[in-house]
Amino acid sequence: MEHDAWFFVGIFAFIFLVWVAVGGPFHPIAYTGPTLSLPGQLGGGTYLSLPRAPFGIGGTNVTLPGSSSGGGALDGSGGTLGPTLPTAFGTPSLYRGQVSMNHYISSAGSANPSAEYIEISLASNASAPVNISGWSLSSGATGNGSLIPKGTETPTSGTVNAAEDIILKPGMRATIFSGQSPIGASFRENKCIGYFAAYQTFSPALPQICPAPSDELRAYYGAQYIRDPSCIDYVDKLSRCQVALSPPVSVSSACGAFMVKYLNYNGCVSAHQNDANFKGDTWRVYLGRTAPLWRSRLEVVRLVDAQGNTVDAFSY
Repeated sequence: MEHDAWFFVGIFAFIFLVWVAVGGPFHPIAYTGPTLSLPGQLGGGTYLSLPRAPFGIGGTNVTLPGSSSGGGALDGSGGTLGPTLPTAFGTPSLYRGQVSMNHYISSAGSANPSAEYIEISLASNASAPVNISGWSLSSGATGNGSLIPKGTETPTSGTVNAAEDIILKPGMRATIFSGQSPIGASFRENKCIGYFAAYQTFSPALPQICPAPSDELRAYYGAQYIRDPSCIDYVDKLSRCQVALSPPVSVSSACGAFMVKYLNYNGCVSAHQNDANFKGDTWRVYLGRTAPLWRSRLEVVRLVDAQGNTVDAFSY
């Protein structure tokens, strides 16, 4: 039994000598736990850093969505409410929060600038109408910009229309096209405006809300209306906003005179311009450019008032 005790004492002594030989209490593992390999040994990367955005504008790395659906709106302090932008918001306009863009450029960068457009609107709870003529839209990426022109609230076909300020009332909006107007002027939509589509192409299409031809016939043909069944049958087949300046020879002269006078844009305006629902809530505004205003991607869109202060801005 005594022999066995000395055997175990010898083993412990041997282990103690080995421990001292490898550093004893000064060995690092006595103070630290397991260690991880450096980043390079784990497959690359930069120690304690995140990768930067894959592109930069103006020396500032930014993160912008890669589509024309819009990105982040800027706030009034120079920061953003979304992606980081290469330029500050600037001095906020007094109209900020009342007038806003829809943060989407339709057909941005299109070869046809008349297909490129954006909508701006005045809040329905705004305290007063707002005159947007003299404001500007600009590209933060290229520096290009255009002033919002004057327009004609109720244009007349075949004449030179007087220019007037474009005023948005609460709840109204303006669709602003980069290109040139098909009728040569910016205008406010109205009950009769769909007649213009008979001669020019509009995109998006004009609303086809002209008075029904059969209703016009009953209202304006005269006392002989009920005695002209061929006219009634013919007019009933016409669609809204269909121009009838060349009636068929099969209809009576009275029927033809009615169609020439009323079933076209100017005739419709003359008959209905005093109707309570004649004027629409949308302006179509044309900047008159021959080239697109915005890029198809990596863009900053800014709306600035007449004093040079920023009303709204966003990126995509």
